[in-house]
Amino acid sequence: MRLLLMSDTHLPKRAKELPARLLAELPRADVVFHAGDWVDAATLDLLESRSRRLVGVHGNNDGPELRARLPEVACAELGGLRFGTVHETGPAQGREARCAARFPGLDVLVFGHSHIPWDTTAATGLRLLNPGSPTDRRRQPYCTYMTMTVSDGTLTDLVLHRLPPRN
Repeated sequence: MRLLLMSDTHLPKRAKELPARLLAELPRADVVFHAGDWVDAATLDLLESRSRRLVGVHGNNDGPELRARLPEVACAELGGLRFGTVHETGPAQGREARCAARFPGLDVLVFGHSHIPWDTTAATGLRLLNPGSPTDRRRQPYCTYMTMTVSDGTLTDLVLHRLPPRN
């Protein structure tokens, strides 16, 4: 099962549209995750229409319309692993222990907010993944998103994709 992870798209404030390379990944993904800060409902509509399955949450920059359509936390069992997604996890220091305590039933937590790619594992075995942002790199050298494969309870082929600078 192929997964596509993104967060913090901030459309149309940080970019006018999602990058073509990211959109080209949608038909190849069995499940698409968006960890919040969509900003506009049109992006949610687009991903719902082009994704086989979408797991998304609202973020701190999402208004009432998105909050009405999306939960704060979403969970899904995929390929033998229990996934969760949430926008905000707090400061980097102590993140693994804090998330392991908050989400004891998960194997993988996809999160956003910082726009900083992240891949660590808590002492409990909880894997924490932040795909960064495909549209707003902030202090990072690249805009990013992630893909991976999950099968028989194992994550493989995790790739952090770097996008070329926008013109």
